[in-house]
Amino acid sequence: MHLFFWSEKQLARLAVFTLIGIIAVVGMLGYLNNRVASVYRPYYHGMEAEKVVALTVNVDWGEEYLPSMLETLTNAEVKATFFLTGRWAQKNPDLTKAIYAAGHEIGNHGYSHPHPNKLTKQRNQQEIIRTQETIAAIIPWQTTVFAPPYGEAGTQVLEAAGELGYATILWTIDTVDWKEGTSSNQILQRVFGSKLKPGAIVLIHPTANTAKALPKMITGLREKGYQFRTVSEIIGK
Repeated sequence: MHLFFWSEKQLARLAVFTLIGIIAVVGMLGYLNNRVASVYRPYYHGMEAEKVVALTVNVDWGEEYLPSMLETLTNAEVKATFFLTGRWAQKNPDLTKAIYAAGHEIGNHGYSHPHPNKLTKQRNQQEIIRTQETIAAIIPWQTTVFAPPYGEAGTQVLEAAGELGYATILWTIDTVDWKEGTSSNQILQRVFGSKLKPGAIVLIHPTANTAKALPKMITGLREKGYQFRTVSEIIGK
C-alpha cells in the first residue's frame, strides 16, 4: 500500500483552486438569479407618463365588506383589480360573479394563500393554475396578472408566474389596512403620503375601515388630478 501525502505547496494550491471554484459557482448563481429577475421582474408601479393610479384589492377573506366597496366603486365609476384566491372564489361564487359583472379586472392570488417563497416553482405554478381554473369555472375570465401572497417574490415565484404568462404585481403603496387597529384615517394618510406618484399601485383589502375610507380615497385622488386604471392598463400589459 502506497500512502500519498500532500505538500504544503500542493495544499495551498488546492485551497486556491477550491476557492476559485466556489466563487465561480456563486457568481453563476447570482447571474442566473439576476437574469430571472430581469426577465420576470415584478411590477411595483405602472407607467409614469400619465397621472393615473390603480387600486388593487387582495381577497382571501372579508367578503362581508365587499358589497359596500363594490357599491362605492360603481357609484364613482372606478374600475379596480381584484386579486382573488382560488379557495375564496370557490366559496364565494356569487361575489366573484358580482365583481366580474361590475366590470373590474380579476387577478390571481394563488389558491390557498401560502408563503410562495417556501414553495418550489412547480408548487407555485400549481397554486396559480388551480386558481385560474377555479375562477374560469365561475366566470368567463382568464387571469393574466398575479399578486403573490405576502408580497413574496423570490426567484422561483417570479419564474413560476412568468413561465405561465403572468405579470407579477406588487405595490407602490401598502395601506396595511389588514392590520388590526388600522383606522380609516391611517389608511388615507398612507395613500396620500410621499409614495403617491403617477403610475402608483395602491394595495387595499376588504376591511370595515377600508370600506369606510374608500369614498374619501377616490375623491381625494381625483382632486389631486389622478385618474383610475386597472393594473393591466397601468403596466401596459
